[in-house]
Amino acid sequence: MGSYHEMEMRVVYAQTLSELIERNSNVFCLEADLGKADASIPVVSKSHPRNFINCGVQEANMIGVGAGLAKEGKIPFCATFTAFATRRCYDQITISVAYANNNVKIVGTSPGITQGPNGGTHMCFQDLAIMRAMPNMHVYSPADANELRAVMFYMAQSRQPTYMQLVRLKMPKLFEDGCLFDPNQAVRLHDGRDVTLVATGFMTSFALDVARQLEKEKITVDLLHYPSVKPFDVKTLVDSAQKTGAAVVVENQNIVGGLGSAVCEVLGEHHPVRVKRLGIPDQFGEVADQDYLFNKHGFGPEHIAQACRELARSKS
Repeated sequence: MGSYHEMEMRVVYAQTLSELIERNSNVFCLEADLGKADASIPVVSKSHPRNFINCGVQEANMIGVGAGLAKEGKIPFCATFTAFATRRCYDQITISVAYANNNVKIVGTSPGITQGPNGGTHMCFQDLAIMRAMPNMHVYSPADANELRAVMFYMAQSRQPTYMQLVRLKMPKLFEDGCLFDPNQAVRLHDGRDVTLVATGFMTSFALDVARQLEKEKITVDLLHYPSVKPFDVKTLVDSAQKTGAAVVVENQNIVGGLGSAVCEVLGEHHPVRVKRLGIPDQFGEVADQDYLFNKHGFGPEHIAQACRELARSKS
């Protein structure tokens, strides 16, 4: 087996889930006919057929099955495309998972623009917003394969409703194998005093590249990665904003209601500074590649860098 960061995230997800089942037979893998896309077919289905359930193309029913399993002490991981894991079965999640405080782990695959080939119907830009608005729900978005494993191990041993974004692509290595995940703690990936840059999930590696680039321009970026959007580490953000006096937020999401809104809510209450939100400007998606969507919506690496430059200079 090669290093996890050399694999696609979907393969890491499937292999980690298989490992979790080996450690605890109460862990279950639920799919809604996308097991091949998530790599749980054949990784989990062949190695642990008794812990693998394909519910078919009926995502709301998958949530119900997961809730029933959780009620009986099982730990179900229910995965499907992000749009179907959240929008399509939001009411079932509300009543059967969150309201009942059932220990169901919901996994939304191919978040945001990473769903490019499938277009606007499959591009869900609001999952962070609607899931963080759900009482009892934890909301996670790991940035690389090693952090994904850490998040999944935490999910398997914790007991609360959880939603996790899963980028299926291979992602650049940011964390070492064996890293730990604490939902109450943001991760500072680059230290700076000129501007705070906040990112999560798919966008964090781009944000780190920008921070390193701007250092060559004598602009120091305080980069905070939030693997947990809910619960949200208030102290680290406030301390950073007090140091830098300005913040840029970038997310693979609609700028309404997600990470950018969480940052604005915290800073508005605790330490008001100017905040620039980058992401999808309240629009639907389309069939397109990553660079086209970055440029159309203005949240690619060059846009992140320019926003940081402008806020850093606006203070002087």
